[in-house]
Amino acid sequence: MRFGFLSTYPPTRCGLATFTRSLAVALADHRSDPAAVVRVLDPAEAPAPAAEPEVRIAAVLRAGDARSQRTAARALNRCDAAIVQHEYGIYGGADGDEVLSVLEALRVPVITVLHTVLHQPSPGQKRVLERVVELTTAAVVMTGRAHDTLHANFLVDDAKVHVIPHGAALQPRQSLHRRGTAPTILTWGLIAPGKGIERGIAAVAGLRERGVEVTYVVAGQTHPKVLAHDGEAYRDSLVALARRLGVESSVHFVNRYLAPEDLAGLLSAADAVLLPYDSTEQATSGVLVEALAAGVPVVATAFPHAVEVLTGTAGTTVPHDDAHAMALGLERMLQRGDDHRAARRHGSGLSWPEVAERYLDLAERLRAEQAA
Repeated sequence: MRFGFLSTYPPTRCGLATFTRSLAVALADHRSDPAAVVRVLDPAEAPAPAAEPEVRIAAVLRAGDARSQRTAARALNRCDAAIVQHEYGIYGGADGDEVLSVLEALRVPVITVLHTVLHQPSPGQKRVLERVVELTTAAVVMTGRAHDTLHANFLVDDAKVHVIPHGAALQPRQSLHRRGTAPTILTWGLIAPGKGIERGIAAVAGLRERGVEVTYVVAGQTHPKVLAHDGEAYRDSLVALARRLGVESSVHFVNRYLAPEDLAGLLSAADAVLLPYDSTEQATSGVLVEALAAGVPVVATAFPHAVEVLTGTAGTTVPHDDAHAMALGLERMLQRGDDHRAARRHGSGLSWPEVAERYLDLAERLRAEQAA
C-alpha cells in the first residue's frame, strides 16, 4: 500500500511536521511503499526534498494558490490512501477552509487526523471541521476526550470517528541523574507565547522559597513564525523574569531545535517534565506522549489530554495560571523517588510502529470497503 500525506513536513519545524515524518517512516517499515507527501508551505517558504528515503515530496500546497490545490489532489489520488493532518492554522482561507477544495477532489480513501477539537468553536471553525469530516472516509482523534468533544460540539457521523493514540519514539528508561545534584525539571518544544513558561519560572521561584532547589531546563528554539514577527522578545522576557525572581542561575535555556538524540539525552537526565501550557483546549500533546513513553513523571496544566492520561506514577495536573499549585505539584513529584524509578522502568503509551500498524489496518479496511 502506498500512502499519501497532506501536511507540513520537515525541514518545517512544527508538531504536525514531526508527527507526519514519524508516521510515514513507521508505515514504510510496515510493508507499505515509500510515502508521497504533499507538503503544506507558507507563501515564502522554500520547497525542499525529504531527508528520508522512505518519503518523497510529491507536491506542495500554498495558501491562496488554487493551482497548487489541484496539483495536491492529483498527487494524493495517485496513492492507495491519503492521510490528511488537520489543523486550522496551516491551511489558507477563513479558518483554513482552503483544505476543503483538496478534499473535495480526492477519490481515494481519506483518513483525516484531527489535531484540534475545540469545546467552543467559532461558527466558521465548526462549519469547516464538520465539512472536513463529511469529506473524509475516516476521522482520527488521539484521545477519548477529543472523541467526546467532537461528538458533543460538532455534527459529524460518529461511525467515521476512530481513536488512535499519538505515537512516541522509544526512549531510554535509565535515568542519568546523579545523586547529590539538584533535580532537573524539563520543558521542551518550540518556544512561543502561550507555552506558559513564565509560570514555570515562577514555580521554580516558589520551590526555592520552600527550600527546594532545582534546575529548570527550557529546551527548544523560538517558533519560526514568532521569530519572524517578534524576534526573541518572548525568550528575552523569560530571561528577565528569571533574573527578577532571583532564579536566573537555576533556569537554563537550550536555544536550538532538538534532534532525537538530543531529546533522548535530556529526558534521561530529567526528574520531571513540566508542561505549563496556557491553552485549556489542547486535545493532544506530542511532548506529553514522549515524556510518558520515556517514563518521566509529568506535571501539566489541566488541558484535556493531560487530564485524561496523567494518573498515578505518570504525573499530575494543576490549575491553569497558578504557579503556586505548579510548585506544589512539582515538589510532590520530586519526592516520589520510588514511584519515579518505577515509571522509568515501565513507561507508557504506544510506539510509532504500533501506531502505524493501526493506521495500516484502518486504511486496508477502508480500501476493501471502497472496492466492495
